[in-house]
Amino acid sequence: MEYRRIGLSGLKASALSFGAGTFGGSGPLFGAWGTTDAREARRLVDICLDAGLNLFDTADVYSNGASEQVLGEAIKGRRDRVLISTKTGLPMGDGPDDWGTSRSRLLRAVDEALRRLGTDYIDLLQLHAFDAGTPVEEVLATLDGLIRDGKLRYVGVSNFSGWQIMKSLAAAESQGYPRYVANQAYYSLLGRDYEWELMPLGLDQGLGALVWSPLGWGRLTGKLKRGQPLPEGSRLHQTADFGPPVDEERLYRVIDTLEAIATETSRSVPQLAINWLLQRPTVSSVIIGARNEEQLRQNLGAVGWSLSRDQMERLDKASATEAAYPYFPYRRQEAFARLNPPPV
Repeated sequence: MEYRRIGLSGLKASALSFGAGTFGGSGPLFGAWGTTDAREARRLVDICLDAGLNLFDTADVYSNGASEQVLGEAIKGRRDRVLISTKTGLPMGDGPDDWGTSRSRLLRAVDEALRRLGTDYIDLLQLHAFDAGTPVEEVLATLDGLIRDGKLRYVGVSNFSGWQIMKSLAAAESQGYPRYVANQAYYSLLGRDYEWELMPLGLDQGLGALVWSPLGWGRLTGKLKRGQPLPEGSRLHQTADFGPPVDEERLYRVIDTLEAIATETSRSVPQLAINWLLQRPTVSSVIIGARNEEQLRQNLGAVGWSLSRDQMERLDKASATEAAYPYFPYRRQEAFARLNPPPV
């Protein structure tokens, strides 16, 4: 296993991390992801630790706290061997204090997460969405207090826009509050919007990307084929509308290229898609999910080797999309591109 620092922090995590959204799954979305119980989860954690994977990611909103609870049971007795990443901010109920990142909400949410996880500290807490109704200074002051109390080690964000991150970082710098070190973001061969603004921001400000849904919301599992219907067992039947939209022609262009490279390398389609991400700028860790041991072992095989430059370029070309304004001039016009060359 390879280990990388998360952004400019001293926190060193495995290049692959485990997404516990399948733990304790219930409801139309998380139930379709997986319904792993504590016994099964402990076995998956065993496999991860044996492979050197040390970062486990969850959120309070995953199955209304059940994911955190099952993860806590699965790591019991070996807390010192794992890093826990969890998220808060999305609604956990209908009350006025059941969502957002106000001081009262954050204090209560962290205490409840600690209780469910069965631990007295969280290695990385990420705000699951930007709360436009709470001043960033209030959010940062509260996180600062939680770090001082020993309940949090590091803080980050998820699903923030570039200006929201920069506003928070500027406030942190001016007020002496802890800076965000991680940005948990959607990024895949089927979703490269992260590259337009958030990747350059991460390079400039030292935020490490924790990549969620690296297989394009379950579309790059190797089971989808051009001209064929969705496989019967695909979770996309239940979850496609919850995830990022994908243009069908581009989807199969990427799949065709992955399958060609899979034949050349004897690697699976998911391994190739994950390995491509591991070679992209700012990526600190790619979050892999698994409903069973077979899926987990296959995804763990995405490390320890690298796609060739030619293979990376072919995948870049197959997955390329036109950037939105104001970014497209910097990709298409020489004068703009000279001022801001793209990350390599």
